[in-house]
Amino acid sequence: MSELVKMFVNGQALRGGSLSDALSDATFLGETATAPEYRFYSVRDEFPGLAPAENGGQSVPGEVYELSYEMLRQRLLPREPPELELTVIALADGTGSLSMRLRADALHGEGLIDITDAGGWLAYRAGSASPTDRG
Repeated sequence: MSELVKMFVNGQALRGGSLSDALSDATFLGETATAPEYRFYSVRDEFPGLAPAENGGQSVPGEVYELSYEMLRQRLLPREPPELELTVIALADGTGSLSMRLRADALHGEGLIDITDAGGWLAYRAGSASPTDRG
């Protein structure tokens, strides 16, 4: 039997997102949020990135799944952007979970927009114009 891990997602791997098929065989554990210790960014309006906050952190909404290391290694991680890396985060209920986070060197990259106050990736995408609409 394969060992299972908990994975928090907050962007393209959310239900209905472009990476959600990577979690099609995972067990959906529910919607949740991070502990109020993070900032949340849009990277070139292509995908979001979570980052620990030195101050001014907030909770970021997302979903939690239970999946095998094999599914994580073979189906999800190879499709993640190079600006993200695997880490352990704190959830609002005080437990931990694997998650993707923005690499420290990507915090200074071009096309980074702080969307912490937007209410999550889906709310941000619903409320923002497409990149071509922004000029």
